Amino acid sequence: MPYTNYLYMICYPNPALVGSQLDPEQFARHYTVGSSRDYQGRLVFAELDPDFRNSFFDIETGMKALVPHEDGRPKSTRFIASYRILENVDFSAIRSLYLSSSAGYVMRINSAPYKEAPSRNVLRIYAEINPVRMLVLSKSNFVEFGSYFTDPANGKGAPKLLYTQLEFDIDEFLEEFSSNPLMQSPIAGIHPSKLRDAIDEIQRTAGKSQKGLSLDCPFDRIPARMIRHGFMFASQGKNLFFPMPDMQTIEKDFYKYFKTMI
Repeated sequence: MPYTNYLYMICYPNPALVGSQLDPEQFARHYTVGSSRDYQGRLVFAELDPDFRNSFFDIETGMKALVPHEDGRPKSTRFIASYRILENVDFSAIRSLYLSSSAGYVMRINSAPYKEAPSRNVLRIYAEINPVRMLVLSKSNFVEFGSYFTDPANGKGAPKLLYTQLEFDIDEFLEEFSSNPLMQSPIAGIHPSKLRDAIDEIQRTAGKSQKGLSLDCPFDRIPARMIRHGFMFASQGKNLFFPMPDMQTIEKDFYKYFKTMI
C-alpha cells in the first residue's frame, strides 16, 4: 500500500533530520517505546514541509530511501543528518511542533503570532532546548532573549535557537526560601540555594542581564505545566512562536497525551 513520506526535525533530546513513513503519533511511539534505541522520556519534534530542501543536507537521497519493507510495513526512520540541523532549516518549512510524552502520545501545536504577556517579575528563567541546552536566569523578555542569544557577536549563542520560558515566581520563591532553606527545589537539577545566589548576583551586579543556572537543560524533568508561553524558534530578525495550550484545551483535544504528560 502507498504511504505518505514525512520529514521531521527532532529538537529534543538529540537534534536530527529524519525521513519517515510514519505519521507524527506513530513516529513518536516508535521513537519512545517501539525501537531498539530504548529512549525513555519527552520527545520534541517538528513536522517539516516534505518539499523543503537545503544544500547543506542530502534530503533527496534520504526521502528516496523511504521504501516500505518487503512485508509491507512502512519505513520507520531514515536519518538524514544529525549536525547543525536547526541552523539550516528555514522557519517557513516548519509546519507543526509536537510534544510527546514518554508513553508516545503526542500533542500538536500550531504556530501563532506572539503577543508579550505582562510579567510580575523582572527576572525570568528560560530553558534552551536546541541546539544549546542550558537553563538561564535573565532580565530579557521572551523575544529579547532569543535576539540576544542569536546575536553573531554572542560567543555563547547560536544562529538559531529553540527555547521556552518557565512559569516561575521569583518573589514567591525568595519568600519561601527565606522561611524554609530546606525546601524542595522548584526547578529540576537546580539547588534552591544556588538559585537564590544567582538571583542575588544578577540583581546586585550592574549591567548583568543573563546568568547561567545549569550547563544542561533537564527538559525531561520540567513539568509541562511550567511552560509559560510556549516555544519560540528565534534567529536574528525572525521568530516563529508555538503557543502552549492551556490545560483544559490539552485535556479536551489531546486526552491521551494529557493523561501521560508530566
